[in-house]
Order: sequence, then structure tokens, then C-alpha cells
Amino acid sequence: MTDSHRLVVVGASLAGLRAVEAARAAGFGGGITLIGAEPHLPYDRPPLSKAFLDELPAGQQPASTQFRPATVISDELDVELLLGVPATALDTVARAVTLSDGRQIRYDTLVIATGADARTLPGTGDLAGVHTLRTVDDAVAVRAALDAGARTVVIGAGFIGSEIASGARKRGLSPVVVEALPTPLVRAVGQEMGATLASLHTRNGTDLRCGVPVAAIEGESNVEHVVLADGTVIPADLVVVGAGAIPGTAWLEGSGLNLDNGVVCDENLWTGVDGVYAAGDVARWHNSTFDRLMRLEHWTSAAEQGAAAVRNALNPDLRKPYSTVPYFWSDWYDVRIQFVGVPAEDEIVVIEDLDTDGRLVALYREGDRLAGSLTIDGQTEIMKYRGQITRSASWSDAVGYAQQRKARRAEKLATTVPA
Repeated sequence: MTDSHRLVVVGASLAGLRAVEAARAAGFGGGITLIGAEPHLPYDRPPLSKAFLDELPAGQQPASTQFRPATVISDELDVELLLGVPATALDTVARAVTLSDGRQIRYDTLVIATGADARTLPGTGDLAGVHTLRTVDDAVAVRAALDAGARTVVIGAGFIGSEIASGARKRGLSPVVVEALPTPLVRAVGQEMGATLASLHTRNGTDLRCGVPVAAIEGESNVEHVVLADGTVIPADLVVVGAGAIPGTAWLEGSGLNLDNGVVCDENLWTGVDGVYAAGDVARWHNSTFDRLMRLEHWTSAAEQGAAAVRNALNPDLRKPYSTVPYFWSDWYDVRIQFVGVPAEDEIVVIEDLDTDGRLVALYREGDRLAGSLTIDGQTEIMKYRGQITRSASWSDAVGYAQQRKARRAEKLATTVPA
């Protein structure tokens, strides 16, 4: 590979940044171009619905979530930054990415890291006060509304929506969370555990309304109220839509790539097209740990995939499969929720219960193996089960191990509690 070889990364995201960092760390001496749809340098997204929304003393601004200064990316990493110019098309024959301003950027190797876009509600685009929460600009607008004491309605009781509701409650506001499904987060954690997580809202005084879809969001120039399908009218100055995300593949239509709930890739994050790999929220790849296609919207996998994709792209003869046990976390109110693996439905066993044990540890079975684990305030536990899933622990061994840990914890608590 010569110094004239050009690596192009589309998506100035976590995955995109990790790709250019890994390329340089591996000794790649060719040109690198990093293309971003937003005008901002790569930044961390998880804090946007967490610490970024916290109430601060007057005059104090939230900490920046930017990963690297421009000088580090452009000078130290020697990366050409093209920000604020979304990619609009890909020609895999000419090996060129077309930008919104008409420019065509040629590549020898391409990593697609365009992430996902927040779902919006039709007909609300011109109504002030209605937001999603995907970008730093979204977070700034939501934060300003919360600072003003907005009557807040959150549509969607998923992880993002629940974090926003939690942030509003911490400020002393009274948000209403509307969820179309009877139980939230069923696809993420299953029916039983979805109900358990939903109880965190009621425990903390948040008005959660499940099983009632939104019929309309109305107002003149600014949102004024949310109308539910049962006719209920909820006053609102701020509406945050947390209805999930769509992989950022629209610009790839007609490119010849296999697009099906993301860019479909093999176990090496290769798209099947010469020189083109994908990483992060946009990649749907074969995860050999679970022997299935997966598309993950998780921080850990995005960071890992960005580095793995570029290493495989630059050295295809030495490609290494990328496999992982998914991991994500979410902070609601005063607790931390963590999940590893997949929400298998064969069986769920609750080892420690929130009401009796003060925390939650639940295990998920798929066939005869441990497939997933959900904890609430189980920071000392969760990675142990991730390790067990990685090692393909049997279900009986995993349950026995969990019960032993619970017993040891009970003994330890008994010896530390004063008589």
C-alpha cells in the first residue's frame, strides 16, 4: 500500500473517529478524509441525554462532549476534515462519494460510519418546541427548554426518552411519558423486564402512560398540546420524540450495497463490495458469538467496530472477524441500568429482585446457554455475565454461579450490618 492510497471515512462519529485513529496507529501513511454531515467535530452522544441535560448553576455551561480538538484530528492524525457536507451518493465503480455541495471524493478504501437518524413524527417539522434527541444541537434546544421550566411530554418510553424524563424530574419538573406499547422496551429487554424498568418511572413520580398512541401534536407556531388516541389532551411547551432511530443508508440507495436494516456485512464488516466496509450503528453484520446478523446502536460496539473495520479494510489478506457480546447502559433517576447479550425469550430468571434485594440481576436463557443479563445497580455483576456469555456458559452453570454470588453478597452484608 503506497502513500498515494486514500482512505475515506463517511461519518464523523465515534465509529468514524476510531477508524481514522486505528488507521494511523496501524502505520497507514496514505491520505485520510473524514466526512461529516454535521458541522461539528466528532462528539460523544450518550451524555447528550444524561449529564448534558442536568441542571447547572446560573451561567455555567455543560461540559463539551467533543472527543478531540480540530488540531489533533487535522494535524496530529493528518486527516482532511469535510464537515457540514452530508454524503448524498456512492459510486462503487468509480470509487467516489458525492457530497451535498456536488463535490466527488475519490477513495481507494471506504469505511461507512453514517450511524442512524432519529425517527420523527410526520407533520411536526415546522412546529417549534418539538424535538428529537440525536445531535448536540438537539440537546442544546432541549436543555434550553428544560431550563425554562417547559411543560414536557416525552413520546416513547425507551432508553433515550426515559433518560430525558429522568432529567426533567431531577429539575423538579413533571414530565408525561407516552408509550404506544402496553409495555415499554419489550424488544430491548423483554416483556417481564420491560415492566420492571417501567416501574422505575412510577417509583420516581413520573407520569407514564402506556398503550395509548399519540393522535396529534398541535399548536400554532409553537407546540401547545399533545392529543392521545383516547382523546386525552396534554398541555406541552416541549415535546421530545424518542421513537427510535433509522440507519443512515438513504444516501447509499442505488450503490449496489445490500441494504436491509443497515448496510449488510459479513463477519469482517465487509460489505461484499471491493474496498468498502461499514461500522457502528449503520452496520448490520454477522456476529459469530450468536451466529446471526446484528445491528447495534451501542457506544462500545461502535468504538470497536470502527477500529476493526479499518484494520480489515487496509489489510484484507489479514482480516479478522469481529464478534462481540453486546453491552449498553442507561442512567435513570438515581440508578444505573446495564444489559449484556441478547434478550432471549426462552426463559428469564430473576436472581436478585429490586424490592427485596435493593437491586436487580436477571439472566436470559436461549436453548441451553446463557444469552443475556440485565442489572439495575449491579455494576459489580454485569461484566462477569458478559464474560460467561463470551465463554458460552451453560444455563445451569450460569444460574448456579449467580446464586452463589447472591449468597456470598448476603453473607457479606450480614457481617457488615451493626447488631
